Amino acid sequence: MRQADQAMYVAKQGGKNRYLLFDAAHDTAVQAGYESLKRIRRALELSEFVLYYQPQVNMKTGEVIGTEALICWQHPERGLMPPADFLPIIENHPIIVELGEWVIDTVLTQMSEWLTAGLDIPVSVNIGCRQLQQADFVIHLSALLASHPDIQPCGLELEVLETSALADMAAVSAKVQACRDIGIHIALDDFGTGYSSLTYLKHLPIDMLKIDQSFVRDMLVDPDDLAIVQAVISLAKAFHCNVIAECVETIAHSTRLLSMGCELGQGYGIARPMSAADLPDWVANWKQHAAWTV
Repeated sequence: MRQADQAMYVAKQGGKNRYLLFDAAHDTAVQAGYESLKRIRRALELSEFVLYYQPQVNMKTGEVIGTEALICWQHPERGLMPPADFLPIIENHPIIVELGEWVIDTVLTQMSEWLTAGLDIPVSVNIGCRQLQQADFVIHLSALLASHPDIQPCGLELEVLETSALADMAAVSAKVQACRDIGIHIALDDFGTGYSSLTYLKHLPIDMLKIDQSFVRDMLVDPDDLAIVQAVISLAKAFHCNVIAECVETIAHSTRLLSMGCELGQGYGIARPMSAADLPDWVANWKQHAAWTV
């Protein structure tokens, strides 16, 4: 009866005078999705999520310019799970907003601890589409900052995905500008992967462009990816904003980027994501690659 009722409901959604057969495989997937959502909510309640930090550097000067916060799930049975294993499950669910606020609060708390220990380093945080489109997003963000008065807003950078602006460009642009008015920096993440990249660049007030890793990874062997990377670098200069390359995996990647005018980078060729406890020592011992000074 449940299966028949579900099929009838979906058929009614599609219009009248039609029928639909119950899809057992789809039903199983939906049920699995519900279970995954319940488990993720429980993980948040049990404090099973943890943040790792990947350094960002100026390859030309050797300066550590910041770090990106990456959320992982310390699953009791499956071990440490990367964000790609669980974030897609909740990207359209209200829990993504709650998790996003937890990330920002945790980052600000960590920045305070680092500051007390003598490390003053900016941190960038990814902001999901649903979180950014909340009417009270800026209010909640301001409240989080107010609860950490020792942290300057300019030490926080929000990374906004291109797709976050699709639903309502005007509203998203206004929120982004409100964040900048507070002093927060804004980066446009995964630039070049959306079909309206130039529109975003024109209308969104941003400080940084992040070249998507899919282009950087294969730029040494794929002329098309290399051309896209060069185009993004040129656009950043034309619009007077900084540009940083993700997925700088080798010295060859970094030297080629430098020759193209991209000085900022992050990736395994610089440092892998690390725990908050390990970052201060890494910063203290970091040395610029000799190839970057040639």
